[in-house]
Amino acid sequence: MLLAIDTSAGTSVAVVDLDRGVIAERGEADTMRHAEIVGPFILECLRQADVAPAALSGVVGGMGPGPFTGLRVGIASARVFALGADKPLVPVISHDAVAYGHYHRGHSGPLVVVTDARRREIYWSAFSGADAAGLPVRVGPPGLAKPAELDDPNWLHAGWQRLDAATISAGELGMVAELTHAHHRPYAANEPLYLRSPDVTLSAGPKRVSR
Repeated sequence: MLLAIDTSAGTSVAVVDLDRGVIAERGEADTMRHAEIVGPFILECLRQADVAPAALSGVVGGMGPGPFTGLRVGIASARVFALGADKPLVPVISHDAVAYGHYHRGHSGPLVVVTDARRREIYWSAFSGADAAGLPVRVGPPGLAKPAELDDPNWLHAGWQRLDAATISAGELGMVAELTHAHHRPYAANEPLYLRSPDVTLSAGPKRVSR
């Protein structure tokens, strides 16, 4: 049984199990309340699933891509909870959860998952389909682009479907982790996918103070 957390697009928390599926899930599309609601969502999901932290097998963290400020809240929450519960952290690329849900609902064929990157840009990931285990097969790493680049008919090859996702389901994120483990596939790298520098940077040196 896994606790899954994602704040790459809104905030989502879930408790999942390979056999039972998604046991509990809470989500909020507002991208300004990550830090405020992620803690209560964790408590509510654990309570609804009637599971203690010690009974979990691990904690899944959505690695993005996502904007710096929001994404780091979920990753930090997953890492701290995993450390406190003495459980392993399982990193999963957030777009994989969207693709998994798409294929799990019976769709097939090549897919491009798109999420809002702000600053008039978008994040995208391309998938060729789902494998025999039901896991999405990503074609290369996620990317960052201007909307017009993906709107160009020459960019999307014939037969590729575009899916714009406003939120990421932690339930689907957790199921990707469960299936990845069950079928002995490699996990994603334990590194946030910001894909660009944060909005705020530290100055090169101490600020001069005048008297």
